[in-house]
Amino acid sequence: MGRYSERNRLLLNYDGLPAAYWRSQTERIEDLRKKISARPKSGEGRLVPDDESLSIGDGKRLTMAIMFIDICGFSNRAMETLEEQDLTLRVLNLFFTEMIRIAEEYGGNVEKNTGDGLLIYFNDGEGNPPERGTKRAVACALTMLAANKHLINPILRNTPTTEIEFRTSIDYGSVTIARLGPPRRFNSNAAIGATANFASKMLKHAKAGDIVMGESAHKQLPQDWQTTWTELTPIITGWTYLINGKPYSLYRYFGRWSRVV
Repeated sequence: MGRYSERNRLLLNYDGLPAAYWRSQTERIEDLRKKISARPKSGEGRLVPDDESLSIGDGKRLTMAIMFIDICGFSNRAMETLEEQDLTLRVLNLFFTEMIRIAEEYGGNVEKNTGDGLLIYFNDGEGNPPERGTKRAVACALTMLAANKHLINPILRNTPTTEIEFRTSIDYGSVTIARLGPPRRFNSNAAIGATANFASKMLKHAKAGDIVMGESAHKQLPQDWQTTWTELTPIITGWTYLINGKPYSLYRYFGRWSRVV
């Protein structure tokens, strides 16, 4: 089900950032920067992977980790003039092209581009090597943060635009992926279910650079990740378990890749 690039053949380490992967990523972003810089000013948009596996109105029900990333302060960026819009387009091309590639390399399926964010899901048992969806989602988010901080934003500092900051939310559970919209006209995939709703709505409780996750996703993490790198937030989410009425908690993952391995 996953769409993988050639680089996904490299065996990943979900407990760290592989040195060979990081070197390859550094070279790839620089190559992408050159290509985007060389493009003439036009209306070309960024590319999002196609998914023709669903017919309109059909759905796939899966138990998985679902992740949203959202660029912070996107609406405050200067986009009045054609020059500002062109620069914004180039910045988004650079950012989203790399984020989508990272997601796919961690075995994620990019199902939706929201304009200033992405919806990605991670099935259990996929990836190279196979691993639980939640662990791969967190490892993916950590690599995205590292790439944005150390590779993408240094490029943006040499332009008139501001650096990119984004936030991440993750949850785990049953979700239906459905293709919505009229045939042969605008249509897109949507994630339907409480897990997707929670992950989407909890973005509002995340600050720039944060990774927040629901209680179900938290329970799916390795025990040492739970005890060492997560903390229970005091946020009242307003969500409860139907079976017992207990509140559904929100956690923050504060670990970061400290070095390549």
